[in-house]
Amino acid sequence: MKRPRIGLALGSGGARGFAHLGVIKVLTEAGIPIDLIAGSSMGALVASFYGAGIDLDRLYKLSMAFKRKYFLDFTVPKMGFIAGKKIKEFIRVFTHGKNIEDLSIPIGIVATDLLSGEKVVFRKGLVADAVRASISIPGIFVPEKYDGRMLVDGGVVDRVPISVVKEMGADIVIAVDVSMVKRNAEISSIYDVIMQSLDIMQTEIKNYREMAANIMIRPPVEKYSSKAFTNIEEIIKLGEEEARKNLDKIKQEIEHWKE
Repeated sequence: MKRPRIGLALGSGGARGFAHLGVIKVLTEAGIPIDLIAGSSMGALVASFYGAGIDLDRLYKLSMAFKRKYFLDFTVPKMGFIAGKKIKEFIRVFTHGKNIEDLSIPIGIVATDLLSGEKVVFRKGLVADAVRASISIPGIFVPEKYDGRMLVDGGVVDRVPISVVKEMGADIVIAVDVSMVKRNAEISSIYDVIMQSLDIMQTEIKNYREMAANIMIRPPVEKYSSKAFTNIEEIIKLGEEEARKNLDKIKQEIEHWKE
C-alpha cells in the first residue's frame, strides 16, 4: 500500500532551534518516516547534520557540547561582526564535506539573496556553503557570496519553509516553529535588536502561512534567548514534549491520507 511522503519544515530561531532535534527523535522513535526536510537557518543546520547520517544520540551530545566560541571569528565590521569561516569549517567537518545531493534524504536549504530579494533554495552543492548562507543573520554574519549572489539568513524570507517542503514533493508537511516573539525581552546588544526585529517582522507572515502545514509543532521556547547556548538540554526536551503531544494528530493525518 502506498504511503504518503512526509516532509519536515524546520524553522529558524538561533539556539532555540535545538528543539528540532527533540522533534526528530520523537518522530523516528514513533516510526514516523521522515522522507525530506527543508530548513531555514538553524533548521538548515539540524537538517543537514541529520541528513549526513549522524545518529541522534551523537547529535544530542554534540548539541550539549556546542559553544559559541566554535563559530565566533570576529572581523572588522563592514558587513557583519562574524566572518563565518569557523562555523563553515565546523559544518564541513561534521557533514564529511558532502554535497546536499549526497545526503541520506532530500534536503532543501533556504537562504535569502540580499541583492534581488529572492528566496534561494539549495538542493545541490556543498552542504557547508549552503548552511553557512542560511545561518547568516544579517548584520551579525558577513553575507555568504555564492555564484554572484550575496546570501543571508533564510529566515528573512521564509521563517518556516513549508512551501519548500511541498515543492520538494511532500504529501504531509510537519512544520516546527521555534521563533515566537519574546515579550518584554531584555534588549542589551546589537544581536538582541536584530533578532527581536526579525522575530517581530516574521510573526505576521507566519500566521498567514501556517495554514499550509498539516501539523504545526510549536515548542514553547520563547523564554530562552536565541543566542544563549546554555539551556540546550531543556530546549531539546521541549521539542520532544511538543512532538509527543502531536503524535496522534500526525498518525491521523497519515491514515486519513491513505483513505
